[in-house]
Formats: sequence, C-alpha cells, structure tokens
Amino acid sequence: MKAIAVILGIIAALSSPLLHAQGNQNSADGEIHVLPVQGNVYMLVGAGGNITVQAGDDGVLLVDSGLASMSDKVLAAIHSISNRPLIYIVNTDESNDHTGGNAKIAATGKPVPFDNLTGPGRGGAEGAFIIASENTFERMSAPTGQVAPTPEDAWPNDTYSTPQKKLYFNGEPIQIMRQPANTDGNSIVLFRKSDVVSAGDLFDLSGYPFIDLKAGGSIQAIIEGLNRLIDLTTVRAHAEGGTMVIPGHGRLCDQADVVVYQQMVSIVRDRIQDMIKNGMTLEQVKAAKPTADWDPLYGKTSGRWTTDMFVEAAYKSLTDKKESRK
Repeated sequence: MKAIAVILGIIAALSSPLLHAQGNQNSADGEIHVLPVQGNVYMLVGAGGNITVQAGDDGVLLVDSGLASMSDKVLAAIHSISNRPLIYIVNTDESNDHTGGNAKIAATGKPVPFDNLTGPGRGGAEGAFIIASENTFERMSAPTGQVAPTPEDAWPNDTYSTPQKKLYFNGEPIQIMRQPANTDGNSIVLFRKSDVVSAGDLFDLSGYPFIDLKAGGSIQAIIEGLNRLIDLTTVRAHAEGGTMVIPGHGRLCDQADVVVYQQMVSIVRDRIQDMIKNGMTLEQVKAAKPTADWDPLYGKTSGRWTTDMFVEAAYKSLTDKKESRK
C-alpha cells in the first residue's frame, strides 16, 4: 500500500501546474534558460547541472558553475540578471557538470574588497571566491607530485570543514551546509530570506540518485540528506509552494516533490535490505528488479548512470560493514 501511495503521489506531482509551466526550461536545446524562483534567486537550466543565481546590490553569488563548454552562455545569462560583479561560487560537489565552469566564470569576478584574504593573502589569487567543503577540494586537487583531476584555477579557494559556513550577502542570510549524500562532501545551500534551497545532486529528478562509493557516498546518506532537505522546507498551503527547492538536475520543486523522491529511495533501500537479509546475491537482487515501480520515471538502460548501476551501488553500500551498523 505504501508503494501505491507513493506512485499516486508521483502521478500527482507530474500533473501539477508547476511542472508544466517549466517544461520549456528543461529542453535540451543547447541554450541556457533563466527561471526566476523567488526573492533574489534565479535558476539557470541547460548548462549541465542546474545553476542557482542570487543577485543584488552586493553582487552575484552562484551555486555551481555547469559544464566548461557552457561557460560563455552561463555568463551571458548571469549578465541578463545583473550587471553587478560575481563575488562567490559555491560548489555542491566535485562533479564536472557542477564545477566545469569554475575557472572561466570565477575569473570574471572579483574578491570581496574588505576581505583580508584577497590579493597576496590568497596567494595572489584574483576573481570570485570558490567555496566548497574540504572533501570536495581534496578530490578536485591532488597531493604534491600527483596530477590533479581539475586545473588549479578551478579549485575551491575558500573551503570549510565545519558543519556549515554562513554568509550575509545581498541583504540575506545564506547557510552553506555540509551534507554527505552521493559523496561525503556534498553541500546544500539555504537562502533564508528568499526561502530557496539549492540541493545539488542530493536531489536529482533526472534519474535514480548517483552514489559514488569511492567518494564515500551511500544510499543511507542520500536518505538522511533528503530527510534534512524536508526539515529545511516549509509548505505554503495544501502541501504546495512555500520553500522552493532547486535540484541538481530537473525542474524546480517544492517540499512535496522532495517527499515523493525520499519515499521512493527509502522503499528501494528497504527492498534491497530485505533481499540481502534473505541471502540474495547482487545478481539475484538485480533480477528481482527492486526499482520496477519507478523505472518508467527514473530508469535508464544506457548512459553514465543506469538503473543496474544504482541497484549495484545501493547493494554494495548496504553490505558495507560501516553502513550496516548505522
């Protein structure tokens, strides 16, 4: 019955006016589409991962920078919103579709003039600050003597290892919160006055959640992150509106959409856990199709992240001794 209820919730969400109003913004036409969200916040679609823009008198803050190949179009879209300087880029994780534009886009910005880390204090670095969790920085850079996976001018230059980092920018409190999910270094960003959360790949409507086992991700961490996202959001009326949620990929959402997605991931987790307890192997679990109810919506048989890859990653994270003790 629980699965049926979730499916009905998905159908309701798919038929909502909010989804249809944004259909054009999600077209893969090689262009960047600008969607005003609420308050000082906008959503850019079409650059790879979704990009969040907060703009005001103090300047511009981005959450993620998209693919490197889309940087010129991203900059044009930003300039259509504001002619103020770019001050901050926040990276929600290290994946290329969220950080690829770091170097080119950050170079167009300028550091906060009153910050004592500018100029020589930042190693002579210029341009916008790039904020990320310490784990994200470590994966984008490399130990001395090794080749880094990303160029140095794309690395975060303002990292944090505490549970959260706070900014006050454009008259708005902003909380950048570390939230392990598909890696152990994900960040989510809450714009408190605008009432918008930028979730990154913790919440990805384009398919089943990506779980990077090598980077410390797990299905349990994703569920815990989605639970936190639900806690951070508030509905306006009749389970709709209120806090808006910008996912890593896909359309603009609200709390009800996050709840439906969280229930889907939780049910798949429970099914796989039960199969593991019954002694089923990975191949047997795949054959049992624990995701079958949602495959028409999220399933993929080709590309960088297929349904089989998701099931395998979920299975392996649930059989990991550290995860099984949680």
